Amino acid sequence: MKITDDIQSKLQSVFGYTAFREEQAAIIQSILDKKNTFVLMPTGGGKSLCYQIPALIQPGLAIVISPLIALMKNQVDQLRSLGVNAAFLNSTLPKKAVSILKESTLAQALKLLYVAPESLVKDENLAFLQQAKISFIAVDEAHCISDWGHDFRPEYRKMKSVLDNAFGRLPMIALTATATPKVQQDILRNLDIEDANIFKASFNRTNLYYEIQPKQQIEKQIVRFIKTQPTGTAGIVYCQSRKKVEAIANLLNVNNIKAAPYHAGLEPGARIKHQDAFLGGEVDVVVATIAFGMGIDKPDVRFVIHHDVPRSLEGYYQETGRAGRDGATGTCIMYYNAEDAIKLEKLNKSKSVIEREKAQTLLQAMVSFVSSGACRRKQLLYYFGETYEAPCNNCDNCQQPTAILDGQEWARWQRNG
Repeated sequence: MKITDDIQSKLQSVFGYTAFREEQAAIIQSILDKKNTFVLMPTGGGKSLCYQIPALIQPGLAIVISPLIALMKNQVDQLRSLGVNAAFLNSTLPKKAVSILKESTLAQALKLLYVAPESLVKDENLAFLQQAKISFIAVDEAHCISDWGHDFRPEYRKMKSVLDNAFGRLPMIALTATATPKVQQDILRNLDIEDANIFKASFNRTNLYYEIQPKQQIEKQIVRFIKTQPTGTAGIVYCQSRKKVEAIANLLNVNNIKAAPYHAGLEPGARIKHQDAFLGGEVDVVVATIAFGMGIDKPDVRFVIHHDVPRSLEGYYQETGRAGRDGATGTCIMYYNAEDAIKLEKLNKSKSVIEREKAQTLLQAMVSFVSSGACRRKQLLYYFGETYEAPCNNCDNCQQPTAILDGQEWARWQRNG
């Protein structure tokens, strides 16, 4: 397609890039043509640019629905540093800041407003947004709308009817990095955009190395690995519990590895401080629950470690996708034991029967991935509906094909779990 002068100008003058990646330009044009649009693009593929440029070109305000406070703050900080008038609206804002934001919006000075779904559906927020000229709606992390997605949020389900009632049928773009074919269909149906122009990029992150190791002396294993990296190497360690996050962060600091914890139990100010320290290079490693990472733009993360087995392959794919966003090598290591899966299954027992069955299905796929001796990349891509000819020669199973994991404990869990 021919890239218009407006689009090319914004790309260079605001964002500093000389060329688009893959289908970015076509996605931007789809929004400018006021078409509903669905984008499936891996972490680090440049999804944000796809709605940020149309927001700058078109008159009015683009609303970006985003699930995490950390994600919103990071995106807005980035845009403001580029001279773009952007803001976020969520529960952390004091009344004075909300008043200033409303004034800026109604004066048509604001181009992008990031809103948490919980904040969006409040009557007072809808009332003031109805007075603004809205250009389009962007739904980021759109997999959150599907109860088959790895991070289902009930608030996302309410959005479509609320938006239609408040604004009529505005053009909408839905974006996600992790969606199986079933989740893709759910997104389109629940947002009522089955007529959308659909853009899909490959899930294959060729620069990432995948490895799974038995969890033995886990603290020593993590410290030992990080110590093999050059001083100052950026990385993320994911843990299932807040308590474990704090313990591992303390352990790393004791071993002269600059680390900070990140989880939902921390005060908002502490979370922001730790996130900024990581982005600014003052802290090398963030130890976190899955609350950390969505939309965080730190391109030079060289490793992602999973202290525990994730709840789903979608979660695993998205979390490992924090590594190597600059295109350079990233190492993804997961430590496992059968007890991890048993603990997760016990947590699922408090859910409704339907939710428990779905969680069990997602966990089962994760267990099969961990216990298999097949190419990790081929398994991941197959799960997301993409074919791949193994070997990739960039995972533990391809590099050591004889070292098939001992699946006895996993088999026991599969029979009795």
